[in-house]
Parts: sequence; C-alpha cells; structure tokens
Amino acid sequence: MILENLLAQPLDLPSSPRVVALLLVELEHAEVDLRKVNELIQSDTGLTARLLRLANTPCFHMTRRIHSVSEALALLDLRYVKTMAQASIGISLPQTVRNFQLPQFWNYSHNVAKVSRALAGLVYQSQQTAFTCGLIHAIGELAMHFAMPERMEQINDIQNPFDWLRCQHEQNELGYSYPMVSAALARMWHFPPAIVDALAHQHAPFEHGVYEPLAGVIHLASWRVRAKELGANERGMAVTFPDMVGVTLDLDMDAVLQQDPFDWGKNTQYS
Repeated sequence: MILENLLAQPLDLPSSPRVVALLLVELEHAEVDLRKVNELIQSDTGLTARLLRLANTPCFHMTRRIHSVSEALALLDLRYVKTMAQASIGISLPQTVRNFQLPQFWNYSHNVAKVSRALAGLVYQSQQTAFTCGLIHAIGELAMHFAMPERMEQINDIQNPFDWLRCQHEQNELGYSYPMVSAALARMWHFPPAIVDALAHQHAPFEHGVYEPLAGVIHLASWRVRAKELGANERGMAVTFPDMVGVTLDLDMDAVLQQDPFDWGKNTQYS
C-alpha cells in the first residue's frame, strides 16, 4: 500500500479499555477532578491523540495550536472530552496481529513520553511538548497495522516492532516508515508545527542540514525504551547508542540512562 492510500484510510486509534472506563467514571462526577482527568488521558496514546486532534480542529478557532493535554483541558468544555472518550469505546486492532500487542505498545509509548520529558528539561526544550511527542511518536505504527495488518504481520515476523532498526526495515520494505506516517497524521490533524517537525525528523534529527532538538530528544528516548523492551545489556546499549544525536544535544549515554523513570515497570492499566 502506498503512503497516500494509507493516509486516506479511516483511522480510529485504540485506547486502553481500563483507562477509558476510569476516565468516563471521573467525568460523571459532580465535581470533576481535572488533575485526574489529565493524568488518565496523558497515560494513553489514543486518548491523547484524539484530544489534541479535537482541540486543534479549525472549527474551534483557537488563537494558537494546542501542544498538550493540559492545554486542551484548560480550553475545552468537558462535554467534548466525554464525547471523545465515549467514541473510543470498543476500538481495537481489526484482527490479532502476530508479534504486536497493544498493551506493550501503550506501555512503550508512555515510557518514551516520560523519558522525553526528562531529557527535554536537560536541553531547555518544552517538557510538555516533549511528553506529547514521545507519547504519540509511533502512532504511524498503529496506522500501518490498522491499514494493512497482513503485511505488517509479515514484517513483524522478520523483525521485532521495537527493534532499533525498525524504521530502516519499514523503509526498505514499504518505501516509508512509522515516523513519516506519524508526522503526516499530525499534519492532517492540524497539530502544532513543533510536534509535526519532531515526529517527521525523529529518526534522523540532525542529518542533511536539519536541526530539530525536540526530534533529537524523541530519538534518544525511543532508543532508551527500545533497549529496555529488547532486554539490551550495557554492551548492547553502548554499541547502539546514537552518538551523533547525543553529541549534538550534549548528552552522553550515562546522562540519558540517568533519566530512567522510577515507575516504568509493566503498567497494569493497559491490560
């Protein structure tokens, strides 16, 4: 499937049923705890993407683009948030795809978001925007699995979806990769340019004259969490550490590893 056809496919991003249920319960309260609502939405890739898509819809005539869940909640009526959450009930992959499990993907994405936020603070980038980018950086992977499950199943059989070289492998097999799809979706949904650019350049943030610090942050965060998913040892991480990105951001491997979240074990809320 060519990229243009993939992007033309309808896409309803799946969310954790447990997170959606907890969110709807909270939204039914007479006095809604906005902090809890924010935490629940920020824990879920699908809900975050849906909310940002809603908040950046041109019909709302926002004076600026919305970069984060907290910004969106400050501006949107909670009725819209409730409708959005209800619309996500029951959405899942069209079929079980070998070697790709949604709970693992959600957990991986949330961990990338947490590491991205920590790294952004070290290099004076927006931590809220970095968290958002980390959480949705691989929505293109979901879109590809939705649009062509059988083809992605074949690719998964050859290479782990969380492998460090996954992007190159998809490019070789399909002519495009998940960062390109993620950025294209973000652009279609009127996300802020900072997010679109970070997603577009996350695989090679400082090549061919490009300088995208936020993309570099996402690149390093993704490297770190993929190392965890692959069970890489110290030597494996040393061999694969993206030195050029680290040098450009003045972050060595030890500095990146020091940003590991204290709570990045398996998250039961995605079950």
